[in-house]
Amino acid sequence: MTSGAQFTQDATYVTFAGTYYQGRHDIIDSHRTLFAKFLKGTRLADEILDIRFYGPDTAVITGRGDSYKGSKPKKLTKVQTYTLVREPDGQWRIAAFHNTKRKPLMEAISFKAAPDLVPASQK
Repeated sequence: MTSGAQFTQDATYVTFAGTYYQGRHDIIDSHRTLFAKFLKGTRLADEILDIRFYGPDTAVITGRGDSYKGSKPKKLTKVQTYTLVREPDGQWRIAAFHNTKRKPLMEAISFKAAPDLVPASQK
């Protein structure tokens, strides 16, 4: 399966810069350009933090990810949310993908100033 085939025809993708792409072809074209220019020669790393099912044909996945050259980074700098749906052909495909760049310094300052902001999973 090509990377574009992993998306539904009407999928949406929000980049960490806030750019909104709609439709499989728009997502494929944006990634083709991204990996030909800014991310040329990089690889992708990811890890799944959580999977939740909402019925037999819908799932939400939260994870971390990053692009890299050389060795895989120890800390992944992006938080990613995927909404997957099982399509009539039985394949799970991405209907929505949101990519957010983490800001650890801002997080640390806010947690120090307001400790109740620390997620329960990090306490």
